[in-house]
Amino acid sequence: MDRRMGAVFGDDSGREKGEYSMELTLVRHPVSEIRFGDATRLDGTSLEVNADELRALLLADESLQSVDLEILRPGENARAGPVFDIIEPRAKEPGGSPDFPGILNPPATAGMGTAHVLEGAAVTVLNELSASARGDRSDRLLEMSGPAAEWSPYASLAHLIAVPHARPELAVHARLRAARRAGMAAAVYLARAAFGESPAATETFEAVGPAAGGREGLPRVAYIGQIYSRQRSPEVDEQIIYGVNTSGMMPLLLHPDEWLDGAIVPSYVLSLGGAETYFYQNHPVITGLYRRHRAGEIHFVGTVATIAASDNEDRDRNCQAAANLVKWGLNADAAVLTKYGGGVPHADLGMTANLLEEAGIRTAVMVSDMSADRRVESALLFNFPDVDAIVYCGGVDTRWTLPKAERVIAGSPEMSGALAASQVVQASNVIGVTNQQGATHLQSVVY
Repeated sequence: MDRRMGAVFGDDSGREKGEYSMELTLVRHPVSEIRFGDATRLDGTSLEVNADELRALLLADESLQSVDLEILRPGENARAGPVFDIIEPRAKEPGGSPDFPGILNPPATAGMGTAHVLEGAAVTVLNELSASARGDRSDRLLEMSGPAAEWSPYASLAHLIAVPHARPELAVHARLRAARRAGMAAAVYLARAAFGESPAATETFEAVGPAAGGREGLPRVAYIGQIYSRQRSPEVDEQIIYGVNTSGMMPLLLHPDEWLDGAIVPSYVLSLGGAETYFYQNHPVITGLYRRHRAGEIHFVGTVATIAASDNEDRDRNCQAAANLVKWGLNADAAVLTKYGGGVPHADLGMTANLLEEAGIRTAVMVSDMSADRRVESALLFNFPDVDAIVYCGGVDTRWTLPKAERVIAGSPEMSGALAASQVVQASNVIGVTNQQGATHLQSVVY
């Protein structure tokens, strides 16, 4: 058993006592294709994968009874679904924080050390549950060609598709937990093929923070991101932040690198405009603020992770706590806010922004139109005159007619026929098109 297999689960990362440098380095290795072969290795920009070795690694989890592995290529007339998660293959070198702390490894602060990244590749996990078992879990399609694929960044990636089949007697939440761990483990396994290889590029995310020196006179900017909505109660074993669910969670100060390095992963439910692990690993708001920080335009002081509430009392408590962290913890002059989930989280977003504006902190918020009938419902979810810097990230009215797919990879047999057929879909049904946290490919246009 080699290095790729042996320490994917339970690696203690080897960080020496006393080492605590909040700096993340991404070592990027471009991948243009994935193919199956006798060994898992990186051959130039081709990733060769030993399917038997990978399957053996994943089946070490006794919750699983089998795993199907397939490959999808950019431009292929192919469709896959329902998508459970998409993960960029990354693996940490020893000496930093571990891979996916709290999920694959014991909890430890993410965002430190060196991660090898297979840029252009993805591990895509499909949901094996039947439609009745999925319940309110959104059916997202991975479209590799055609009119909708042009608007999804995932269509340009080489995908290793994994369909984990859990023991059928397990509860639904336990089966989903097994799928989550399988996707993470596969992503780490693939990325370890890059260890020892020469990278195409290296990027370091420096130790930004409220106390960083040499930034005098620059606007101090924070980010507040919702990572969950209490419109739905999380499962007891739903691993969202450092391996735990969000029950009882109040707003939490995080270093930006923690978001990029596996501290936060998506819910079991990819709600409208929700996020995938790949999104968090490449969070466009955080990486955008980093770019402006490096350019000397702003002082990026930090982030707050929060959730949307289920009632007014909960909302008051969380919004005030988030605003206080930004004002007193980060001493910010301005803040960027994004939301998660359905229509109600608009209210949490608007209230938090209004509290910040009242405290003298300028805000910019990102919202979507949640009204299916194209009326004014969404505009009335908050109405604070001071919250007037609003970025619109698309609604539910964009549709495409998908052609019949020549090749289909389905999470369950009942999905095969439905996936293959020509069909009309909303933008939110094609994974990667809509996103409420900065990665949307839709915008409003005034004619």
